Amino acid sequence: MSGLLDLLNSPVGKQLISGVAGETGQPENKTADVLGMAMPLLLGAMKKNVKSPQGAEGLMNALSSKHDGSILDDLGGLFGGGVDSNVVKDGAGILGHVFGNKQATVETALSQKSGVDAGSISQILKIAAPVVMGYLGKQTAQSKVSDSNGMNSLLGNMLGGQPEQNQSLITTLLDADGDGSILDDVAGMVMGGSKKKGGIGGLLGGLFGK
Repeated sequence: MSGLLDLLNSPVGKQLISGVAGETGQPENKTADVLGMAMPLLLGAMKKNVKSPQGAEGLMNALSSKHDGSILDDLGGLFGGGVDSNVVKDGAGILGHVFGNKQATVETALSQKSGVDAGSISQILKIAAPVVMGYLGKQTAQSKVSDSNGMNSLLGNMLGGQPEQNQSLITTLLDADGDGSILDDVAGMVMGGSKKKGGIGGLLGGLFGK
């Protein structure tokens, strides 16, 4: 089972980083940092969504109908003459579905954590989302996943082996306290994983409308 870290460290990952950097005008090292945080966040949010049978069914339908992994076969073509507007539009749709009305909050948090402006973060996420979906589609087919339990387990495996700073970011996104709110999660993420209601984490929670 290949995790996300394997993807980012692979030739495909390096191509993705350099392509996204070229597209957004950001340095490759910062782009790699943003992708290293954003891709697990996307999978973490999907993992949260597949807890319901409807969420799992919706994701599997999207994977089988549109995101079969073929996007990974020609990243050179994807970035060759600038990313196709349909790919960016698809990415925007995926983000809206996965993050819902918390998308801007997530982008702001990633911007604060990485030092990259929120506009570039938004662009990076829109390009990364279809690639993450393609990667997930490929893994789903290889693992013959057919139900919500299988999808939950696959996403868990793909998130395995994350570095410590991403671990706190992902566990908070997965909402360890079960209150269904992504807001603490993002506040905790910006503050390096603290979910305490007091202190700066609580303050940030307040700022995000908790």
